[in-house]
Amino acid sequence: MATAVVLLVVLAACSEDKAAPSASLSTPTPTTAATPRPPTDSDVAATTATELLVTYFATVDQLNQDPSTPIRNLKKVATSVQLTALQRSISNRRRDGEHQTGSTKIADSEVQTVSLDNSDPKAGKVPTVFIDVCWDVSNVDVVDKDGKSVVAATRPDTGWTRYTVANYEWSKDPDGAWRVAGGEDLEKSPCTPAA
Repeated sequence: MATAVVLLVVLAACSEDKAAPSASLSTPTPTTAATPRPPTDSDVAATTATELLVTYFATVDQLNQDPSTPIRNLKKVATSVQLTALQRSISNRRRDGEHQTGSTKIADSEVQTVSLDNSDPKAGKVPTVFIDVCWDVSNVDVVDKDGKSVVAATRPDTGWTRYTVANYEWSKDPDGAWRVAGGEDLEKSPCTPAA
């Protein structure tokens, strides 16, 4: 009889557990979040150089769109061969009464290499980031003083250029002195135009 009472109490307890919500007796396993790796100097240089290219395209667009914008603004985004080439082309366009409509978009960009070698700035050995950029000029036109387009009908809407972004002032300004120093067009498949 005692066994029957114990069995009845156990069965009753089991049936009560089924009716009531059960509390979990297991303790939660603590999860350890992976600590993010702090960015290296190369990571920071790559990010800064990529951001500069956005400003570079916006500046060049502005100078080509508005002849009253001072050409000296180029010195904030370009240096060396790139600065000289842009100054010449923008001055020629303004002299000829041409201006740009629309803006260039960056459809894609890929950092290729980063070198932080600053061993001989006078000889051009300065921190440099090489970035492949696919530009999209599908909304860009260049018109003469009469509003007629001077862009060749065969001009591609997208193309790839490998930009050299250098910092000739690394020892004084490692973050803010990046400038586009050169560019070389690449033979690559066209990218998808920017949205």
